[in-house]
Amino acid sequence: MLDVKPRLMDSEFPSIQRKEISTLQVNLGYLCNLSCTHCHVNAGPTRKELMSKETIDELLALIDAHGIKTLDLTGGAPELNPHFRYFVEEARVRKVHVMDRCNLTVLLEPGQEGLAEFLAENQVEVVASLPCYTEDNVDKQRGKGTFNGSIKALALLNKLGYGRGDPNLKLSLVYNPVGPFLPPPQS
Repeated sequence: MLDVKPRLMDSEFPSIQRKEISTLQVNLGYLCNLSCTHCHVNAGPTRKELMSKETIDELLALIDAHGIKTLDLTGGAPELNPHFRYFVEEARVRKVHVMDRCNLTVLLEPGQEGLAEFLAENQVEVVASLPCYTEDNVDKQRGKGTFNGSIKALALLNKLGYGRGDPNLKLSLVYNPVGPFLPPPQS
């Protein structure tokens, strides 16, 4: 890789100043309950790479050392990391705002009973991805039944207070249209 610094030193490029770190985004692993055609990390049910508790403890030390204010958890499905709840609880004890980039259907997976309630109890912001607004498109990208599972999971989150105006239970729905599955624009 080329060293960029010498090129910037002898140029008109403005001086770059680093600011404090306020947000830490962490990929907890590539394990996911889905195998989406658009996944940029090729996550899926057969992936075994998961962040260890030791690494999570190192990240907690980093949060303490730098006064991190927001922890943004992603994956695969970050909730499938066996240390996800520990990480969330430890971050919340530190008054860190936690975001969970959730595919929604993970909330309905066997072994994840109570996950939605856990997120609500810990005031975790749910950033839920739904690649399209039609059942056919979502199921083509994420697998048969995924759209209906996503809607069921959204209803569960709504029942717990998400998406109902409570500033402590933030729900953001990320519409991410990709692929050849989208209908052509109407004229």
